[in-house]
Amino acid sequence: MTKPSDKGPNWYRELHSVVDHLAASWEERGYWDRTGTLPIPSHEEVVRIIHRARRILFPGYFSQTNINPENLQYYLGEEINRLFEELSRQINLALRYEALSRGEGLPVSTLGEELALKFIQKLPEIKSILLTDIEAALTGDPAAKSRHEIIFCYPGFLAISIYRMAHELYRLKVPFIPRIMTEHAHSLTGIDIHPGATIGRSFFIDHGTGVVIGETTIIGERVRIYQGVTLGALSVPKEAVEELRYRKRHPTIEDDVIIYSNATILGGETVIGARSIIGGNVWLTESVPPDTKVLLKAPELHLLRKIRKNLGV
Repeated sequence: MTKPSDKGPNWYRELHSVVDHLAASWEERGYWDRTGTLPIPSHEEVVRIIHRARRILFPGYFSQTNINPENLQYYLGEEINRLFEELSRQINLALRYEALSRGEGLPVSTLGEELALKFIQKLPEIKSILLTDIEAALTGDPAAKSRHEIIFCYPGFLAISIYRMAHELYRLKVPFIPRIMTEHAHSLTGIDIHPGATIGRSFFIDHGTGVVIGETTIIGERVRIYQGVTLGALSVPKEAVEELRYRKRHPTIEDDVIIYSNATILGGETVIGARSIIGGNVWLTESVPPDTKVLLKAPELHLLRKIRKNLGV
């Protein structure tokens, strides 16, 4: 019988050099290297935690379980117990990995459980805020036919829901997990909200694709933004990055502001005053007083009609 190697080049042997180079790069201890063999948080587990938390916040919407008043307490109790166990495990992994990668001592062994409990105790408050976000979508979008449609279908509400959970973990100084959560929402919806941003009640993102909200952004209550809006930071030289890393770099949007599609608002000192309207495609790096409308001058349009020759028809 003819061996596979006798039929032509052994392609697998050509892969050996790649394996050797990648294995050798491990010894360089580059910035990408993990600390030893310590387990790290699992993206898959964090995504499962998101789904479980959404089932808790909105029972009956994201599972096929038949929920009624008689079994609601049991259902919530079971889901919350599992959420506590899963979240505690992932927080402990994140805390241990961060500590060892920085050369610090291991955190208190029960800290993951303490932080998971604090997060779960915030769930009623998170739900209360999300209900105001649903109402903002219902009153702000004529296409929204019902609250059920918003909960089931709206990418903006999905991104806001995940952000509000991630924000609580961010406030508890849980490493990695809040970013995993909001980047998962980003991958699903095209809406990029940093978990460090501060966003008030009754927040509505219409359509949503391409929205970017930076880490130190502050957004008041009853704010509405449309697709493509960027609330970002000004570009800085490399030598200034560390100095600015923990300072306010993103704008403040006060109550009742509307920002239309593809507007860009940049800078930590930029404040958009209450009840202002920012038109589409506007670029702002300076503050705007309350009750201001900011619009681009309408471009001059030329409508050219092709004149058809008389073909004798």
